[in-house]
Amino acid sequence: MLLQSVHHVAIICSDYLRSKTFYTDVLGLEVIREVYREERDSWKLDLALGNQYIIELFSFPDPPARVSHPEAAGLRHLAFAVADIAAAVAVLQEKGVITEPIRIDPHTQQRFTFFADPDGLPLELYEVNSRL
Repeated sequence: MLLQSVHHVAIICSDYLRSKTFYTDVLGLEVIREVYREERDSWKLDLALGNQYIIELFSFPDPPARVSHPEAAGLRHLAFAVADIAAAVAVLQEKGVITEPIRIDPHTQQRFTFFADPDGLPLELYEVNSRL
């Protein structure tokens, strides 16, 4: 198998409009396509970051809760690269998003922090090419 790249990440949300607003208005992802699937009573929203398709946001009636703590088994978190983590954190905080303190990865010396989407999915900001 010759993998080329990650194509997308699929996220099931509990409140479609709240999550759509978070991923588009707060994080700034762009809507590629939005489809209501009547037979499933489900929305599917395809989102891009820059010119790269990245997230499928789904809604389903009454989805079961999932453990979201970053140390639980399964997907740990979704990380977004940023050039200036302090500026990115400031934008999130201006929009009411609570972030953890910025930390430094002891192996790469890069700065990072965590925050959560409306359903508690752990998200990370990871500063690339920082000079500390």
